[in-house]
Amino acid sequence: MKRTLTCFLFLLSAQMGMASNPPFYGPIVPNKIKDKYVPAYYQNIGGLLGYRMQVNLKKRLLQIDSATLLSGFRKRPGSQTWIGEHVGKFLFSASKTYQYSHDPRIKHLMDDMVRKYIICQMPDGYLGTYLEKDRWTEWDVWAHKYAIIGSLNYYSVTGYKPALQTAEHAADLICRTFGDTPGKRDLMLAGEHVGLAPGSILEPMVDLYRYTGNQKYLDFCRYILRAFEQPDGPKLISRLEKYGDVTKVGDAKAYEMLSCFLGILKYYKLTGEQKYLPLMQTAWTDITKNRLYITGTSSDHEIFRAPGILKAENSDEMGEGCVTVTWIQFNLQMLQITGEPKYAEELERSVYNHLLAAENPQTGCVSYYTALDGAKPYRCDQGFSCCLSSVPRGISLIPEMMGGKIDGTFTMLFYENGETTEKITAKNGAGLSLKIKSTTQFPLDSSIVVSVSPSHAAAFAMNFRVPVWSQDFSANVGGKVYKGEKDKLLTIERLWKPGDNVEISFKMPLQILPGGLSYPNSIAIKKGPQIFAVDQGLNKAIASINYIEYQSAQSTLTDEKSVLPADWSWKQAYSLQMNVSGAPKKVVIVPFSEAGQDSSKIAVWIHH
Repeated sequence: MKRTLTCFLFLLSAQMGMASNPPFYGPIVPNKIKDKYVPAYYQNIGGLLGYRMQVNLKKRLLQIDSATLLSGFRKRPGSQTWIGEHVGKFLFSASKTYQYSHDPRIKHLMDDMVRKYIICQMPDGYLGTYLEKDRWTEWDVWAHKYAIIGSLNYYSVTGYKPALQTAEHAADLICRTFGDTPGKRDLMLAGEHVGLAPGSILEPMVDLYRYTGNQKYLDFCRYILRAFEQPDGPKLISRLEKYGDVTKVGDAKAYEMLSCFLGILKYYKLTGEQKYLPLMQTAWTDITKNRLYITGTSSDHEIFRAPGILKAENSDEMGEGCVTVTWIQFNLQMLQITGEPKYAEELERSVYNHLLAAENPQTGCVSYYTALDGAKPYRCDQGFSCCLSSVPRGISLIPEMMGGKIDGTFTMLFYENGETTEKITAKNGAGLSLKIKSTTQFPLDSSIVVSVSPSHAAAFAMNFRVPVWSQDFSANVGGKVYKGEKDKLLTIERLWKPGDNVEISFKMPLQILPGGLSYPNSIAIKKGPQIFAVDQGLNKAIASINYIEYQSAQSTLTDEKSVLPADWSWKQAYSLQMNVSGAPKKVVIVPFSEAGQDSSKIAVWIHH
């Protein structure tokens, strides 16, 4: 009866209409560790990122069929053991996208999805896709994790309480079922990868405690942390403490482990228990130094490999899309906690390269694994492949990475077209509204004009991230030039007036990256944050891209956007003189994020 009333109220609210630009319905329990970085949520994002965000909205998210995603709930068991994750992942992407776009189409689609999803929940709270006799054997807990994540994200942008109640009802079942007291099941045995998969429900359990204040959810979080160290658990905490090596944790499964890291970081922020942040910093350092591809992803056959082993062909099943996105989430959490620009550097690397490369801008189709060498295996199915639901989640997070306040000071992190308005505090303690608008053709060039418009003239500081790949970074405002230092924040404190402009410029020299242990006789080409690739389809006069050899003396790029097909909306291409079968020849290169749109073979690693 209660569930029937819930659905009636949902239909009534839909008929009455919901606000087109609702407020954010946030948690009620504050974190003990306050975020140093608070995103500003840019609007009207343009350039490469804005273009790809529109692709994600129009060609992927708005094409989602609710009947396909809900099929496993409407007729149990589902056709795949993990099919239950996709509704929650969609609601995450749709909610984040709606938050910055206010697009009524995505609002309508997610409203419809939630209405149909809620009535699939069983009376006891079960929101998985298994028959009752088979519950808790493989991916049920994982599906409930995404059910809670999706429902909470939807609630956060609509305030629709039945979504919150659905999350609570699912979590209550988990809390009744699992634990280390008599009569309860062992969570570590209720899923794959030595408990990493079911243990990753830690993240939404922390969130749900913050949204409700219900102590049992916090108690369950503490149980999960204990369970990690059980004899049958992944020993996530003790092995990171002992070895500082992610391959020693559980079975080294990258996606599930990173998902657990997200929960640990949220638990740390909630409770302030200090031992957890150094552990996560240790994991981050190990991944960035030993297991990270130049395009900002990790994993080979979905696991973390030995130091420096970064094989990059399709047969290596490298760069799982879910790993790319969860790595982005991990860095975003670390940026929020610490405010350190090195995490923004990793976000930029991942977004401009591997994240965008995983979605075809012509079709919105997604590649599960996105190899650096070989054709990108784009797929268009829905509700069957985890990465095809994950990659849109990563793209939906882009507005949260572009800039915001670090320790109260407005800070630009990404240099793209966009605008935002923030409340800040002037040097004299007075509050004011600050409107920021950036205009640029980055990454096509490296000049940015930032319009700074406070509500009234006031003295305050602004920060600008100086990318590690940049040279001669300078900011000119009011006739004064400020010089930046790589991988740090350039702080400009002055009397700002409405209409002030900051003119930012820097150089993006060509970088030649060595192939390392896996490709000792090859190089990759980088300019600014972008990794480039040779696309066979743009070099038809070359019989095989395998015959290309880079010339050390050649370092000048020539603009070749005129050679791009008409259906390539982002026009960025260059040429370099290289050796082809021993003879000099012009070779066209494009950003890895754009290469292979027509399924042509591509190569990031070029013989040298």
